[in-house]
Amino acid sequence: MAGTRPRTSARTAVVWEVLRDALDELAGSRGAVTIVDAGGGSGGFAVPLAELGHQVLVVDPSPDSLAALERRAAEAGTEARVRAIQGDAAGLLDVVEAGSADLVLCHSVLEVVDDPGEALSAVAAVLRPGGLASILVANRVAAVLARVAAGRLAEARRLLDDPAGTSGDTDPLVRRFGLDELSAAVVGVGLEPRLAHGVRVFADVVPPALVDGDAEAERELLALEHAAARRPDYLSVATQLHLLAARP
Repeated sequence: MAGTRPRTSARTAVVWEVLRDALDELAGSRGAVTIVDAGGGSGGFAVPLAELGHQVLVVDPSPDSLAALERRAAEAGTEARVRAIQGDAAGLLDVVEAGSADLVLCHSVLEVVDDPGEALSAVAAVLRPGGLASILVANRVAAVLARVAAGRLAEARRLLDDPAGTSGDTDPLVRRFGLDELSAAVVGVGLEPRLAHGVRVFADVVPPALVDGDAEAERELLALEHAAARRPDYLSVATQLHLLAARP
C-alpha cells in the first residue's frame, strides 16, 4: 500500500484491514491461501495479495483488464502467483473447481451483473467449507446524498424512487444495495454474514486539496474512516458497503 495517493489509501484502508484479518484466520499454519477474485480487473487487489505470498486467480470478462493485470503482476514480480482467466462472476464454476477457494473477492460486481443472486450462488459454490467471501457493493443511500451534494437533484430523485437504486439508462450501475438487502441475498445462497463495514464514509466528501500531500491530514482521514466503519449510524452514508461472509 505504500506510495498510494492519500484519498486512494483512505478509500481502501478499511477493506484491506478486514482482508488482512481474514487472511490471518484462513492461513493458520499453512501460510498461503487460495484466492479467487471475481471481476478483479487489472489486479488492484490481486497483485498486492500475491505480494503477500498468496495464490490468486482473477476471473474477469474484459481481456484488456486481464492483459493489464498480467503486466502489473510481472512488474511486481508476482506472475507466478497470479493467474488470469476470462469469465464472469455467474460462470465461476466453469473455470474454478467447486469448494476449492479459501477466499473469494466479489468487489463492485453485483451492481453490474445481470443476476446478483446467480453471481452470489457461484461465489458460495467455489468456497470451501469455512471459506470466506468479501463482498463490496455500492450503497443506495449514499448515492442519493452524493447527487444532492453535487446539485443533481433530478437524478437524486430518480435514484431515491427507483427500487434498484439506479438513475436510468445513463447510470453506469444497474443497481445499488442497502445492507439489509445485501445481507438477505448472502443468506439466501447459504453464506453466513460475519462483519459489515462502511467504506468511504468520509473519503469522498473531503476536498482533495485538504489531504493530498498532507501526511497529517491523511492520517486523520484514515483514523476517521476506521472509527466510523463499524458504527451502524454511519453505514447508511458510506459510499460502499463491505460484507464479510462465511461458508458453513
